[in-house]
Amino acid sequence: MDKFGKSQPIKRTEDVRFLVGEGRYVDDIAPRNALHGFFFRSPVAHGVITELDVSDAAASEGVHAVLTCADLEAAGMDIAMAGAVVQNQDGTSGAKPVRPMLAKDKVRYVGEPVALIVADTLAQARDAAELIMFDVDDLPAKIDFAPGGETLHAEAPDNKAFDWAMGDEAATEAAFKAAAKTVALDVDDNRIIVNSMEPRGCYAEWTDGRLHVAQNGQGVWVHKGYLKTAFGLEDEQVRVTNPDTGGGFGMKGMTYNEYFCVAQAARVLDRPVRWMSERTEAMLSDNAGRDLSSLAEFAFDDNNRITAYRVRSKCNLGAYNSQFAQFIQTQLFSRVLMGVYDVQTTWLQVDGFYTNTVPVDAYRGAGRPEAIYVLERLMDRAARELGVDPWDLRRINFIKPDQFPYLAATGETYDVGDFDRLLTRAAAEADRDGFAARKAADAKRGLLRGQGLCYYIESILGDPSEGAKVVFEDDGNVTIYVGTQSNGQGHETVYAQFLSDQTGIPADKINVVQGDSDLIKQGGGTGGSRSVTTQNNATLATVAKITEVFTAFLADEMGVPAAEISFDDERFRAEGSNLTPTMLEVAQMAREKGRDDLLTHHERATLPARSFPNGAHVAEVVIDPETGVVTTDRYTVVDDFGNLINPMLAEGQVHGGVAQGVGQAVQERVVYDEDGQLLTASFMDYAMPRAADLPFISFTSEPVPSTANIMGMKGCGEAGTVGSMAAISNAVQDALWEHGVRQADMPFTPHRVWEMMHEQKIAAE
Repeated sequence: MDKFGKSQPIKRTEDVRFLVGEGRYVDDIAPRNALHGFFFRSPVAHGVITELDVSDAAASEGVHAVLTCADLEAAGMDIAMAGAVVQNQDGTSGAKPVRPMLAKDKVRYVGEPVALIVADTLAQARDAAELIMFDVDDLPAKIDFAPGGETLHAEAPDNKAFDWAMGDEAATEAAFKAAAKTVALDVDDNRIIVNSMEPRGCYAEWTDGRLHVAQNGQGVWVHKGYLKTAFGLEDEQVRVTNPDTGGGFGMKGMTYNEYFCVAQAARVLDRPVRWMSERTEAMLSDNAGRDLSSLAEFAFDDNNRITAYRVRSKCNLGAYNSQFAQFIQTQLFSRVLMGVYDVQTTWLQVDGFYTNTVPVDAYRGAGRPEAIYVLERLMDRAARELGVDPWDLRRINFIKPDQFPYLAATGETYDVGDFDRLLTRAAAEADRDGFAARKAADAKRGLLRGQGLCYYIESILGDPSEGAKVVFEDDGNVTIYVGTQSNGQGHETVYAQFLSDQTGIPADKINVVQGDSDLIKQGGGTGGSRSVTTQNNATLATVAKITEVFTAFLADEMGVPAAEISFDDERFRAEGSNLTPTMLEVAQMAREKGRDDLLTHHERATLPARSFPNGAHVAEVVIDPETGVVTTDRYTVVDDFGNLINPMLAEGQVHGGVAQGVGQAVQERVVYDEDGQLLTASFMDYAMPRAADLPFISFTSEPVPSTANIMGMKGCGEAGTVGSMAAISNAVQDALWEHGVRQADMPFTPHRVWEMMHEQKIAAE
């Protein structure tokens, strides 16, 4: 590997404190005198509020305040939550109904916050909530994402939030009419509940008119901006901090109702106020993920080359626009619409609908896993209908290495790729040649074995710019302040490792500080697999500045012109001088000379383009036809993440992503009844993958260094999820195909799989 990283599998330094219980989470750091907040939430999915009397609750023992939406408005707050909207096909904007911080006039989903009770203890606040007189004239709940049903918002007739499209509809239709063969498949992508290990929480305090909110999100600057808007404050009047964050996965990347309400309670009472979600409360109120259905179609020529691709999707937004929801299944979905295949004629049309369910937003991959799932399920179906090996069909349609840089139909420019090479490596690593023997051995035991392939590509999202501040401390250590936020990825290790690689400063002398809007001017937070690439790009810019100013300083100390001084990532050197100081030694020299201006350096840098990690996932499942139980038996990943700084951390990210994809494919299922009640609101009813549900996950790096950044890196945080859903689903479909099952949709729970096989058996009799 080149100078931009030594690619060493260094263990995560932060794990020691986590494993011995020394992590500092938001519930650990709340002030001792903080009051406790508890949210009264709607028990019904849809209705007009006819009574909301909080007087008994407010008079209850230990209660300091009860806030409703009317109280927030009376205080002059802007109660509208953020929600970006897309453009409809006719050029108008998607629907933008107000999402109030606390329910106003109506409730629209079970779990919607209605009032905040603040008391000395959590038990007192919870008891007081039971004294709230709350009555609703029930309205029919709308659960399906289709036109019609009881209207949730006047701004969205028929409950349609938007009608968005991209591509050339006429050219695509013409290609289908001229096609030698067409293949179509309906694909459902089931809703999931994120269930981060640490639920959401926050505390807020005001000091001399200045607001401080500590919350366990994926960054601080976006939240700071929304708090400024809600309270009408200036930039210097708001501070947002993140302590350790116990999992985010996109769900914690956006702002939520509770943070504003807790902040207002702290202002009213002039006391710190804390709130921590309970697990069922989280299941009712955290933004959900996925939840869409697509009809996907291919047109083929006589040589099995795809000539056109058409997708029509319907997606569920839940009861309101969340922060990014309208963009997830539209523009973000389109980023990798055609995947790794050389097809220019495409049409994507998406309808978004409001339902009486919790809002939906980003979940690991945010639109790209959904797009690849649809595409790769259709590739698998097409291979079966065309009578072509699914691996060969992909090779026929791959973008070839000599076609890069490649402008995709949706405007993305893929800089590099060698997809055939990775697929060949995947076949070897997965022992594809041995599959037939494994399948035959299982058949003798009455079991069904299937193999599934997914070749994915991902587009790295988020702000391409980032900042890094490096401070040489008086104790001889170095602090690097970063604009991203770790929530389990190992940032503290990789950022220290990278800075050490570039400067020669020992990694154990580098302290990584994140998550404080007072300590660094600006940051993009964590999301979209952006963190390591953008943050290290900023670190390079900062190191370049340090090197420049240290060189100028050393010109006098070494007695040579600055132009003759070089830095070799460890020491400064110049011919004719015996002085070869390290960066730490130069900092000490500057300190002794009173040059404190040389001890703090802050630079920002912007990536010129996105990177596109890609790779092949090969899954093998075994199905017991008597019980419908699906066991993931083998799992192989060959990834092109470009140059790796720390292969161990990259592999860990892949393992976690695969686990989440397997969980969604095999176990996780959100169920609402016809009245909008969430039936899967505890771990008794919502199945999460356990260690026993996962096999050994083989990970192989087959890098094609990116040309979109000087480090040759590609993001890896979400790739495991992007590739895993289709790999598992195609494996299940492969196992069931010869038994007549033609439509196999996630999640492959035992009951659903048994039903598929049983229904087919009855149909065949």
